[in-house]
Amino acid sequence: MLQAILEKKEKKVEYLELIYDLIFVYIIGRNNSLLHHLEDGFLTWDLFLPYLLCTLAVIQIWMYSTYYINLYGKHKVREHVFLFVNMFLLYFLAEGTRLHWQSFHTQYHAAWALILCNIALQYLIEALHAETKAEKTLARRIMVILLVEAALVVGAIPVFAKTGLEILSPAAILFGMVASSFSGGKKTKLPVDFPHLSERVMLFVVFTFGEMIIAIASYFDGAFNYRSLYFSLMGFLIVVGLFLSYGVVYDHIIDREKETDGLRYTLVHVGLIFVLNNITCALEFMQNDKIALLPKMLFLVGSLVFYYIFLFMISSYAKTSCHLSAKFLGGMAALAVSFVALMLLLREQMMANIAVTALYVFVVFLVLFRAGKRMDAAQA
Repeated sequence: MLQAILEKKEKKVEYLELIYDLIFVYIIGRNNSLLHHLEDGFLTWDLFLPYLLCTLAVIQIWMYSTYYINLYGKHKVREHVFLFVNMFLLYFLAEGTRLHWQSFHTQYHAAWALILCNIALQYLIEALHAETKAEKTLARRIMVILLVEAALVVGAIPVFAKTGLEILSPAAILFGMVASSFSGGKKTKLPVDFPHLSERVMLFVVFTFGEMIIAIASYFDGAFNYRSLYFSLMGFLIVVGLFLSYGVVYDHIIDREKETDGLRYTLVHVGLIFVLNNITCALEFMQNDKIALLPKMLFLVGSLVFYYIFLFMISSYAKTSCHLSAKFLGGMAALAVSFVALMLLLREQMMANIAVTALYVFVVFLVLFRAGKRMDAAQA
């Protein structure tokens, strides 16, 4: 057994996987643009719901594809064809991601269902050629999950046409997430290639930060004055601090050699990437005077707090000597409460608000950085 582990060849992230991820970067930008249309300075539920559904649907598609490649991918021609088919279909999702999304409802859901069926077909092929009962069982279960979700997505088309209600779309996403979490028991779950999976997830997070960097370019409006320089600096520092915090967790805390099925790790990152998209939109809102002050401030605060919640949830995959203590997490919770209180207290002072946000982000980073250094020293 030990010899087999030592001889196991680490799966590398291939160029085609990165090209595949780039289409998701494009769609992330399209999803975020949905929040640029406001009514009387407020973000209404009718505007937020399409953003929520489109973002989670796309991230979930990425998760399904990544999990398949990790478990079964051998970089053969067949897999490449399936990836390119998905990339083509994803363009139809991107085209349907717009303010008047109702006009593209059928197109969007048809492409979404076909993508799920495309991935399900790959799992069917693996089930037919599985060498062990565990592999066959897992492939079948995931295939069934994908087909049931695809059926819900298809069913959303006539339901929406007849009632105007978007009921089955969120049900499909919720079903996929819950069912994936319980896709196998202890005897049927298979360990993934965690170095490959964690690297793929990290790269998607990096791409999401790339979209955030593009978004804060609007802070650099060409007006070389104190206010413009101040907000551009604070926005840049916030993005840098958030990125460095994730880097510390990925580089110093996560055990990339851990034997795991990887499902929970991927699902936590679904939430993490979603709130990163929210932070991107919230940073764009901060300098927009047409948006009501309290809603945009609460949107930013809530997104940041949830970002760290998901970040600390990843610590369950930490190295043996790197588990974050209850005392550490309690300190982080107290810091978050202080941040929220200060933001509410200074809610009418935009310059103070963004400075407090930058300070909070870097305080968390420095605490994580010191914790990572201590953990590295403990392992040495």
